[in-house]
Amino acid sequence: MPELVEVEQYRLLAERVGGRRVASVEVPDPWVVRDVDPAVDLGALLSGRRVTAVRRHGKLLLLVLDGGSTLGLRFGMTGTLLVDDAPGVDRLLYSPASRHERWVRFRLRFAGPEDGALALHDPRRLGRVLLDPDEGALGPDAATVTLAQLGRALRSAAPLKARLQDQSKLAGVGNLMADEVLWRAGLSPHRRARCLSPADVRR
Repeated sequence: MPELVEVEQYRLLAERVGGRRVASVEVPDPWVVRDVDPAVDLGALLSGRRVTAVRRHGKLLLLVLDGGSTLGLRFGMTGTLLVDDAPGVDRLLYSPASRHERWVRFRLRFAGPEDGALALHDPRRLGRVLLDPDEGALGPDAATVTLAQLGRALRSAAPLKARLQDQSKLAGVGNLMADEVLWRAGLSPHRRARCLSPADVRR
């Protein structure tokens, strides 16, 4: 399932589309854009726009377009990013090894010398396409979180694992990463987050 590590690989892959201009938008499965206002025509809004930057915040991939719009991609449990038919990761745990066109839920096609496309491929339909997502609703990115920020995120009576996975407190950590981090730190996932000592937080 895509967590911070996988989405960072998607970001690196998506760097290929930097500078490309959107020629068309394909939404074979409108389910994935249900968080976008139905009155918004994504094709009309995005066509002709150039990708000026690619960023990641936690598990959210962000394509910044000229003209002020930002397209956000969430990958759910089985979503992968394809750029020019190349995948960001070879295989996701709990996801089919094969790829099928029917599992492409959203695609940007590009115009110009490079042409090509960027697509969200998601067998389980848990991914989402967002327009101008609210990054402020996310906590600090787990790859760059400071000790002080982590300490603040853990001020809770909630179980430690649940708190680490709360994207509004710490963005990017999912089930697999939380298990690995806690195992390596020698901390129980059921322990109350606020009961950690400063040494526990550093670990």
